[in-house]
Amino acid sequence: MISKYEHFSLSISRIHHDIQRIERIEMEKFGLKGPHAQPLLAMYRHPEGVTSVQLCEICDKDKAAISRSLSELEDKGMVVRNLHHGSSYRAALTLTERGKEAAQAVSEVARIAVEQAGIGMEDSQREVFYQVLALIADNLHAICTDGLKKNGA
Repeated sequence: MISKYEHFSLSISRIHHDIQRIERIEMEKFGLKGPHAQPLLAMYRHPEGVTSVQLCEICDKDKAAISRSLSELEDKGMVVRNLHHGSSYRAALTLTERGKEAAQAVSEVARIAVEQAGIGMEDSQREVFYQVLALIADNLHAICTDGLKKNGA
C-alpha cells in the first residue's frame, strides 16, 4: 500500500515536472528556456515595471536564477531595464513588445493548461482545492523554516 507521503510527494513531483515541460515547450517557440516563463508572466502582470528583487519574491526564485533569466531575456530583446537615477540598481524592468508577445502566448497556454487540468472538477471543488493547496504550501514552508513539531510539541 502506498503511503500518504508517497502519494502526495509523487503527485506534486509529477505536477511540477509537467508544468516545467509545458513551460519549456512554450518557451522554445521564442528561443527561450522554461525558467524564463515565470519572470515573463510576472512582468506581464506588472506593466508598470518590477525590480529584480520584486521578481525574486513574486516568482519565489533566488537572486541568481532571476539574474540569469533577466540577462538572457535582455539579450533576446524581451526585457528592458529602466535605469533608476542613472543606475541599474533598483531599475524597473519592463517587457518590450517582443516580450509582451511571448508573455501573452505563455499566459494563454497556462490558462488552457489549468483549464484542462481541472476537467471534471466543479467550480466549488476548484475553489476548495486552491485553498487547501495554499494551506499545504504555507504549512510546508513553516516546517522548513521552523522545523518539524513532533507529537504536538
